[in-house]
Amino acid sequence: METALTFITGGARSGKSTFAEQTAARLALNEGGKLHYIATSKPSDEEMRLRIRRHKEQRKKGGFPWRTWECHDRLGAIVAHFGPEDIVLLDCLTILLANELRLDGKQDRVLEAILRPIDDLKKHCRALVVVSNEVLNAPLNNDRLTLTYGHLLGNLHRELVKRASAAYLVEAGIPVLMKGIKS
Repeated sequence: METALTFITGGARSGKSTFAEQTAARLALNEGGKLHYIATSKPSDEEMRLRIRRHKEQRKKGGFPWRTWECHDRLGAIVAHFGPEDIVLLDCLTILLANELRLDGKQDRVLEAILRPIDDLKKHCRALVVVSNEVLNAPLNNDRLTLTYGHLLGNLHRELVKRASAAYLVEAGIPVLMKGIKS
């Protein structure tokens, strides 16, 4: 049986992470399995430290046991730790992309460094939920790095939606099913 991939995107503070956590927890409850959270954010400033703390507290309040993996880049390094009983939540793709771009600015290698481990995760775990940000709705700056980032993120979104059994856009806390069958 192929692992289900659920792709969830939305704007900043749209409620996408909360919806993703609820989706993963519901899968664990319905299908059994252990919950894993792959955190890609680095606590780089006070605002990010507060967001990370808020996400951790939210998961604790949810009443489900989560194992958190700090993985800011090189996602492939942790894939082997997951098995067929695991429900994995990756939050978030946009930060993972930025971190990978800092390591290696080559566009084709950056895409491969993200897509290959996601494909491998799909093969290893029971279900995979990937969260991303919808940053492409606003005009991008004309600087080369921002344009490159926007194009790469758009390509990643398209590739993941192709691979996904369900894709959601979350706006103002309301998840809108864009692909798949409502469960």
